[in-house]
Amino acid sequence: MSVADPAELLALALDAAREAGRLAAEGQEGIGVLETKSTPTDVVTAMDRASEDLIRKRLLSARPGDAVLGEEGGAATGSSGVRWIVDPIDGTVNYLYGREDWAVSVAAERDGEVVAGAVVAPVRGDEYTATRGGGAFCNGAPMRVRPAVPLEMALVATGFGYSTERRAHQAEVLRALLPRVRDIRRAGSAALDLCALGRGRHDAYYERGLNAWDWAAAALIAQEAGARVGGLRGRPANPDLVVAAPPGLFEELHDLLEPLRADSDAAAPPA
Repeated sequence: MSVADPAELLALALDAAREAGRLAAEGQEGIGVLETKSTPTDVVTAMDRASEDLIRKRLLSARPGDAVLGEEGGAATGSSGVRWIVDPIDGTVNYLYGREDWAVSVAAERDGEVVAGAVVAPVRGDEYTATRGGGAFCNGAPMRVRPAVPLEMALVATGFGYSTERRAHQAEVLRALLPRVRDIRRAGSAALDLCALGRGRHDAYYERGLNAWDWAAAALIAQEAGARVGGLRGRPANPDLVVAAPPGLFEELHDLLEPLRADSDAAAPPA
């Protein structure tokens, strides 16, 4: 397979995500917590591990020289210039509770830039795909963000961290934001929130505390659907904060979140 061909990388990403999604969907009934990560509410299931193992084997069987970064299995080095970024189940708590809002996310990064991504939500029957410069699609149909609206008319999606300190400050940020927007939505899967933005299901999105595997594929999908994706103060998307919205609305949301210190776990000290 050509390293330089994002379409071929996408085909492999989609195949692997579909296969892992089928496995996880079949095993969702009766799944239990295997262990916890950062806090007792940040859970790992046996299917997270099984899904990632399947994806790694599928990718490295096709492309043995590639690197892989996965949520559960960590990083494996490679020599090809391609790195796969994998979230085997994004929305694990939803998955544990038998809800539909979870997805398998696989992105292909070439020389440090994500060039292809697939997000598969098997229970919902949705497949989101994109290649850099090639547009974004849901179930094969082109996707486009909603036109930018004023902030007060925006439906804004977000998510929350697991630590008590982080949640407390996120609640304060939300308290300041809520009177300034149409409403808030919280689905429990960063990947699906970004894809839903690209599909026009809400107007904007922000979240603190994500990792690369949470947004790698979905951020590309949102960007290819017309969204601007970044952090605060000109930074790219990063674990401190991911903000996504159509140009125009992005800047309004950014300028509201910045003084609220949405990229921190604490409010600004008194002047």
